[in-house]
Amino acid sequence: MSSIDTAHEQRLLKFSILATLAIGATCVAAGVLLRSQAIAFDGFYSLIDVVLTTGALAVSRLVASEGSRRFQFGYWHLEPLVVVFNAAVLAMTCGYAAITAVQDLIEGGRDIAFGIGAAWAALVGAFSLVMAQYVRRQSKVQGSALLALDARGWLIGGAINLAVLVGFALAAAIDGTAYAHWTRYIDPAVLLALTLCLLPVPLASLLPALREVLQLAPDALDSKVHAVMRDVVRERGYLDYASYVAKVGRMRFIDIHILLTPEATLGAMGDVDAVRAAIAGRIGGDLRAEWVTIMFTSRRDWL
Repeated sequence: MSSIDTAHEQRLLKFSILATLAIGATCVAAGVLLRSQAIAFDGFYSLIDVVLTTGALAVSRLVASEGSRRFQFGYWHLEPLVVVFNAAVLAMTCGYAAITAVQDLIEGGRDIAFGIGAAWAALVGAFSLVMAQYVRRQSKVQGSALLALDARGWLIGGAINLAVLVGFALAAAIDGTAYAHWTRYIDPAVLLALTLCLLPVPLASLLPALREVLQLAPDALDSKVHAVMRDVVRERGYLDYASYVAKVGRMRFIDIHILLTPEATLGAMGDVDAVRAAIAGRIGGDLRAEWVTIMFTSRRDWL
């Protein structure tokens, strides 16, 4: 696990907030002028994303701090909470938009200016996809869940606009033909298709974040610790061990209790620290992003 440059992370989030705010406001205005709920939905989605990204920025600052008397383990637990909240809000937004689209389809659709709408969707969609690619690349470099969440927001915005572009281009192509009466249904149909396709995106980040909020042991880390400790117990002649792991945000918590005989001696403190360092080294990772506790006991009930 690589350490995160929180200053760079915060700069990217600030820029993303400003860009999303500008796009969201203009999309809402364009959607109202063009009478397009699909474009307006993109704008409202972006404005909601501004609020969510601002929350992510605040959490990024807290995570970089040293904690407090009340939060003595730091603020790592806030990161998955933000992801859960963001994903839930975006999922509900998609659900509400889907209901609105169905209502419009039932009521006979709506007339909009397809040509102008297509040009607008192409411009905003291209910018959103470029931002999504850039922020996604930075999230991988930084190992940041907050940047990854922001990249998903840009990706969804870009996908919305490209879908609107395809739909409007189709409407423009059939306008003036025998199928012209179907153009009224293009906008709500595009909106419904978008919401149904995009709903899995926030849900995909919701489930892993819920695992961290509930502090479910990550399978890969749990298996790694057990494999290391089985070898250590066999090599050093220890009686047994017990391990407990959790991942909360970007922090990994590893708690290991090792059982020895009552007559066992560990030697000088330097020798004990050397054993701890050897175990931590085998587990791997970045100690700056881990909370590792290794305890020795001769009482099995303390495991």
